[in-house]
Amino acid sequence: QVLLVESGGGLVQAGGSLRLSCVASARTFMRYAAGWFRQAPGKEREFVASISGGGANTYYTDSVKGRFTISRDNAKNTVYLQMNSLKPEDTAVYYCAAAPASYSGSDSARHYDYWGQGTQVTVSS
Repeated sequence: QVLLVESGGGLVQAGGSLRLSCVASARTFMRYAAGWFRQAPGKEREFVASISGGGANTYYTDSVKGRFTISRDNAKNTVYLQMNSLKPEDTAVYYCAAAPASYSGSDSARHYDYWGQGTQVTVSS
């Protein structure tokens, strides 16, 4: 069992930045790939970014490439999502998730076994 707790969401103006954090309970967290997903009102949950267990490989959806950066610090059991140049269309609840290492790079929510409770990100125009 892996418990995930996100933080760092909030209200920001377009063009601003936020950094989301996700702390995992498991000391074996580095054995899991980690991902960030988001869900806007009335829309399905969508993949944002993922990172391999050791942090060497990262993956992004096209709409955030060049603006968002996923990283992790396994010594702190923490995954980060640095979000720059935020746009109103980035407004959503952001979820951290963990998947078995074999699903590293997956953009499918069904491959992720553990989920956080979500943190709201609101970007005003």
